[in-house]
Amino acid sequence: MPAVTDRYDPLDATILRDPYPVLAELRSSNPVFWHAGMGSWALTRYADCVAVLRDHATFARDPRRTGGTVAEPSLSVQSLDPPQQGRIRSLFMTALHAQDLTAVESRARRLVLGRLEDLADGDVFDVVSEIAVPLSVAVVADLLGVEPPPYAEFAAVSDAIMRSMDGGLDPSVVDPGRIARQQLSDLVESWFAAAPRPGLLARVRANANGVDALARLYVKNTARVMFQGGYSTMAAAAGNAVHTLLTHPEALHQMRDQELLATGVDELVRFDGPVQGTTRIAVRGCRIGDVDIRPGQKVVPLFAAANHDPDAFTRPSQLVLDRTPNRHLGYGWGPHSCIGTTVAQAGLRALVTALNEYPAHLVAAGEGVRRRAATMRAFDTLPAALHR
Repeated sequence: MPAVTDRYDPLDATILRDPYPVLAELRSSNPVFWHAGMGSWALTRYADCVAVLRDHATFARDPRRTGGTVAEPSLSVQSLDPPQQGRIRSLFMTALHAQDLTAVESRARRLVLGRLEDLADGDVFDVVSEIAVPLSVAVVADLLGVEPPPYAEFAAVSDAIMRSMDGGLDPSVVDPGRIARQQLSDLVESWFAAAPRPGLLARVRANANGVDALARLYVKNTARVMFQGGYSTMAAAAGNAVHTLLTHPEALHQMRDQELLATGVDELVRFDGPVQGTTRIAVRGCRIGDVDIRPGQKVVPLFAAANHDPDAFTRPSQLVLDRTPNRHLGYGWGPHSCIGTTVAQAGLRALVTALNEYPAHLVAAGEGVRRRAATMRAFDTLPAALHR
């Protein structure tokens, strides 16, 4: 077994602020390393990460394939592997493709413009609570066709769920996450009990008629995962994107060009993405690089490291708005990637467009505070101001 490294503590303040130098060093010196806190092998090379995510036969997302269990509230499209997940994922993807994302994006742009108008008195405000959270809640609710919950209340519920994903590193976050997940499940249950409104959820409900009780459970839990996961990913991506644009002010102006806007929102996610990694379990023994992986061992592809791998991306530490192709892992990869990737991209385009359209320009107003979380890279607070 290669040397265990203690160089990477994802909850350390220095790494929360900027994980990329340490990840680059590990990618060069110890690209596949054992992380005791996560109880898993961690992967830092793009090629290794993609190989694991593609190989469903060898690497399971579903722990039941290796003798584990999945709690009933966690039975969703994200807990199934192909081909078992195909029916549920297809149900949601078909409903997603039927939605008018152009209209969703337009409404999101108007929402951001309205928020900016409310904040344009020159005072310092928090980008996360005033822009990223409202934008993300509104976009996902608009897509699903449900009444958006109160922004601050839902942000607190989502934050508890996201923090609980780091339970292996910090056991104190597990129970609050369980309670928050039940609160969200109750909210989703109320959507299914109410008369359907136009949107993705109504189409899913209509197409799911006649499915058995277990499939209905997967559908409801997937709706919960899509709402919470879509929101948390978009809110984190929006905060990271605004921070990047505040530190690269020329990039915002350049993205007035529609072609650069289209490629630029993807580059913002590659450059400083929200999702930091995901876990797989080895179904059988295999080898990654110089490491022998035993059956039952966990493997964590570190997206943050992969997205800055110079073997996959030229000038990885630079923001290259016209980068093409840009096959980053910011939303995951393949059948377990974020279902709402196209929606998140629409939300980011709406955000950037609104910032460029508004007559006052956004400026930094101090240091942001990074959320103490390993799975999702996000800001707790990000102070800014609007200057005319």
